[in-house]
Amino acid sequence: MTATDTLGDVRGKRVLVRSDLNVPLDGTTITDDGRIRASVPTIKALADAGARVVVTAHLGRPKGAPEDRYSLAPVAARLGELLGAPVAFATDTVGESAQGVVAGLADGQVALLENVRFNAGETSKDDAERGAFADQLAALADAFVSDGFGVVHRKQASVYDVAQRLPHAMGNLVATEIDVLRRLTETPERPYVVVLGGSKVSDKLGVIDNLLGKADKLLIGGGMVFTFLKAQGHEVGKSLLEEDQIPVCLEYLKRAADTGVEIILPTDIVVADSFGDEASARVVAADAIPAESLGLDIGPESGKAFAAALADAKTVFWNGPMGVFEQAAFAEGTRAVAEALTKTGDLGGLSVVGGGDSAAAVRTLGFDEAAFGHISTGGGASLEYLEGKELPGITVLEARTDSGLEG
Repeated sequence: MTATDTLGDVRGKRVLVRSDLNVPLDGTTITDDGRIRASVPTIKALADAGARVVVTAHLGRPKGAPEDRYSLAPVAARLGELLGAPVAFATDTVGESAQGVVAGLADGQVALLENVRFNAGETSKDDAERGAFADQLAALADAFVSDGFGVVHRKQASVYDVAQRLPHAMGNLVATEIDVLRRLTETPERPYVVVLGGSKVSDKLGVIDNLLGKADKLLIGGGMVFTFLKAQGHEVGKSLLEEDQIPVCLEYLKRAADTGVEIILPTDIVVADSFGDEASARVVAADAIPAESLGLDIGPESGKAFAAALADAKTVFWNGPMGVFEQAAFAEGTRAVAEALTKTGDLGGLSVVGGGDSAAAVRTLGFDEAAFGHISTGGGASLEYLEGKELPGITVLEARTDSGLEG
């Protein structure tokens, strides 16, 4: 069900859309517009239905006050290009500029408010302060559509509190994300393989804990693998290591063995003398990392083994690169996993790229996004859902049923 199905006739109505437009910038140049492109279908559908669309979003982590480097002005320009129509830009969040821009919208037009986190009320832990800001946002609209999946795990004014104040609906993006994640957690086709990478074990503890009872295979790479290797008694040199998580890794290895879940770790590692030093890159056995080196990617044999483990999978969830994919010498492990996922659909299976750095890697390495079953726009939200945690931005949408607009 689309947002317009839920809300009814939106022609002439002001619809506040919470999108996720948190894109990387180099100065004022957008280096990856994936999240903007993902936000377009819901915005366009509302505009085509005659709504006066008011988009709110954040960029970066400003401290509750305006900072030029986090302005959404470049995003407004790119959003207009993708929509094929100009996007009016308000230079504040709920002030004089925002009120004027919204008042000036005609049916079918789109406006973007300045970075919502320029207002301290957005992320406040104080319910009253957050609620007061939500009141100001709600005053700009007749209805609310939540379409920023990357923030639905946050109890923030533009995500949670506004939905309590306006008729509301899920946007197409959020609805699709939730549908995919439910397939991963409730009815996964088997074999079900989970690939985890990224820097820290501690970031993925809840996911590993929850998926040990659901997945058939768990493939581990990235910086987090060195804590597992250390837990097995291997030297890891200067590689990223979380000493305090070694007992947890040992417990997971034991639980996997007891429950029949196959945990696959790399057998070889690409190491270097220092971070990013491509000239010194070389391959060593995973149990023979020199004390003076650090691991920056899984090795070629491990890439082949991971691809083989994925070859017959009917469901795959991947979160976190296998190495420092931004540099060619340390990108091949991530490339091998991505390449294997592009073939999952050939078997009628579902491959899910879990947002964040994994999604960035797919684009950076030149893969066709259409080759993957689903590329999530929310790494943190995806992980929290797979941990079994409640997502405030979703529960608030499901808590009330009086979501339609009156004529």
